[in-house]
Amino acid sequence: MNNKDFITTLSRQCRFTTRVTQQLVDALVGQMSAHLEDGTPVTINTFGTFDVKKKLERVVVNPATGQRLMTPPKLVVTFKAGASLKDYIQEKGGTA
Repeated sequence: MNNKDFITTLSRQCRFTTRVTQQLVDALVGQMSAHLEDGTPVTINTFGTFDVKKKLERVVVNPATGQRLMTPPKLVVTFKAGASLKDYIQEKGGTA
């Protein structure tokens, strides 16, 4: 599902215009991004938790040349599904 399909489906379900729905989704993503940038995890009950983790520097190997390179440390966003989401996926048999 792409962004346009998501907004259209959500706007029908909530009975908002697509414009208002897009603004609400943008506000939600903006707030989540701001909290994650500050290092604060974002938990959505029954869905899961988004968090920022630091990946340490590591050695990687270029498969084409065999050259070993050091990658710098970086921050990555992680997601841990909540129990309700896991149960829902199991009930559906893992298919959407």
